Amino acid sequence: MDAQIHIAGAVAYKHFFDLPLDYQSPEKCIRIFAREVRGLQAGAENLPFLVFFQGGPGFGAMRPGANSGWLKRALTEFRVLLLDQRGTGLSSPISYASLQQLTPAQQAEYLQHFRADNIVRDAEAIRQQLSPDQPWSALGQSFGGFCILHYLSVAPEGLKQAFITGGIPSLTRSAAEVYQATFKRVLQKNRDFFNRFSDARALTQQLVSYLRQHQVLLPNGDTLSVEMLQLLGIHLGMEQGAETLYYLLEQALIDTPSGQQLNPLFLAQVNELLSYHTNPIYAILHEAIYCQTDASQWAAHQVRQSLPEFATDAEELLFTGEMVFPWMFKQINWLTPLAEAAELLAHKADWPTLYDLDQLAQNKVPVAAAIYSNDMYVERQFSEETAALVANMHTWVTSEYEHNGIRMDGEHILNKLIALVRGEQLR
Repeated sequence: MDAQIHIAGAVAYKHFFDLPLDYQSPEKCIRIFAREVRGLQAGAENLPFLVFFQGGPGFGAMRPGANSGWLKRALTEFRVLLLDQRGTGLSSPISYASLQQLTPAQQAEYLQHFRADNIVRDAEAIRQQLSPDQPWSALGQSFGGFCILHYLSVAPEGLKQAFITGGIPSLTRSAAEVYQATFKRVLQKNRDFFNRFSDARALTQQLVSYLRQHQVLLPNGDTLSVEMLQLLGIHLGMEQGAETLYYLLEQALIDTPSGQQLNPLFLAQVNELLSYHTNPIYAILHEAIYCQTDASQWAAHQVRQSLPEFATDAEELLFTGEMVFPWMFKQINWLTPLAEAAELLAHKADWPTLYDLDQLAQNKVPVAAAIYSNDMYVERQFSEETAALVANMHTWVTSEYEHNGIRMDGEHILNKLIALVRGEQLR
């Protein structure tokens, strides 16, 4: 612990750990970063730990600006450890530049160590340093919930209790089954979007027409193609995401003395909303988070090919959702150097199993999970299937929130989950 940072209502400390890249061959280490956040109350330094698993994969943990949201509730009884999952944030971050000295085969071999199994190994190694005498609690958002299910499978002795928000994975279904379900959700989100905003269809079609007639470059140098535009649909599954997309579309085209052009403000915002170039793990390993001893084989792309309504030349263009497609490694400049490695990983058929169904069936760790009934990213049916197979799991199915509910109303959601674990009733 080498630095102290003061934020409004809390204090934070930096921790760095040198941990094995491959726990089966621990000679080579990578650096893992975690930020410990404490409240300002007396005795805060002695509170038990709550480790937070960020959504993703491939995104660093939140950078807190104040003691607010779910953090505010957590800090009343925990020290919170915000874990930068390996390859993200300050944890030996991965980018095209950091891997450029490796061959594609070496890149693929390196990247295969960045799934939930090794994220959990890192967390447990850190727990044994920071809290060796007692298990800790865990909170997982989205992909973070996938990590918790793996934690419960392989090292339940490290957990006292766990909380999951929008992140209960299927234990048995293939990546293709996942995308078949989520594409249906995306289709409904598109219908809702175009019904809510009466001129959104016209605005979209005008923009598509412009892109088909002009080469448009984003500020990072990527070409804004029709396919790239469709990726903005990932935000339709977020609270206020539909509004964000609509306000973006309505300012896309502007009239100038030389004719209609794209608004530079629009281009800058698109650049910010599409973060695949800055978070390559998300693109490279997104499908792999569903793989257990099988290959994804670009499952989302295969499912999409069977759905003509999502074609780029469809009469009425639809936006896509949380899917990754092989063409992205041709069109996104910072992903292009990793294209061959991504191809190798898409056809990797010997991924380790992530979940132990027998262990989960006899789970002793209390778990509370929020399931969002209209979640565009994590299929409700599959979440409920899993919940029925995991002992000691308590679920709260709600239509109040979208996938990012913890960001919008985190204090209430975490309070509800803590009460569920304790068998308490909230008024």
